[in-house]
Amino acid sequence: MLVEHEGKRPVVAESAYIAPTAVVSGDVTIGERSRILFGAVLTADGGPIEIGSTTIVMENALVRGRAGHPARIGDHVLVGPHAHVNGAVVDDYAFVATGASIFPGALVGAGAQVRINGVVQVNTSVAPDAVVPIGWIALGDPAQLFSPDQHDVLWPIQRELDFPRTVFGVPRAPNAELMPVVTERYADLFGSHLLDRAIDE
Repeated sequence: MLVEHEGKRPVVAESAYIAPTAVVSGDVTIGERSRILFGAVLTADGGPIEIGSTTIVMENALVRGRAGHPARIGDHVLVGPHAHVNGAVVDDYAFVATGASIFPGALVGAGAQVRINGVVQVNTSVAPDAVVPIGWIALGDPAQLFSPDQHDVLWPIQRELDFPRTVFGVPRAPNAELMPVVTERYADLFGSHLLDRAIDE
C-alpha cells in the first residue's frame, strides 16, 4: 500500500515491486528492480527514505526515516525478515540479516554484514566489508564489537553514544522522568499519520 503522509507521496520506479501487504508511507524513493516484500513497512516519519536499485527489503522488515536521520539503503542490499533500519545508512552490497537492528546515526559500510540479531548502535560506523557476528553488538566510530554477555564492558562506550538524545531528543534520565516526555513526543509524531491517505494505484 502506498500512503501519502504530510503531503508527500512515495516515488517508486516502474520496475520495482511492492507486495500488497507492504506499507510505503510518505517521502520514500524506491529504485529500479527493488523489491519490498509482504508485511514490510517503509515510513518516512520526519525524514526521507531512499532505497537504491535491486535492493530487497524482506518480510516484516521496518525502515524508518527520522528528523535529522534520513534512512538510505544503497544498491544491491538485502534487508532480511524482521530487520530494523531506523534513521541509518546502509551502503551498497551490504547484508542485514534476519532480526538485525540498526539505529539512528549509524552507518553500515559497503559490503558489510550485520548477521542474525546483530545490533549496530546509534552513531556507530561499521567499516566496509566488516562483519557483526550473530547476536553481537557494534558500538562506536569506528565500531568495536562485543558479544551480548559483555554489558559491563560495552556500557561505558554505549552511554557516550547517547541513545536517548539521538533517538528521542532528550537527555538520559530515570524512566519515570524520561518516558512521559518520550511518549508525548511520539504521540505527536505518530499522530501526524491521522491525516494520511492511501493512494489509489
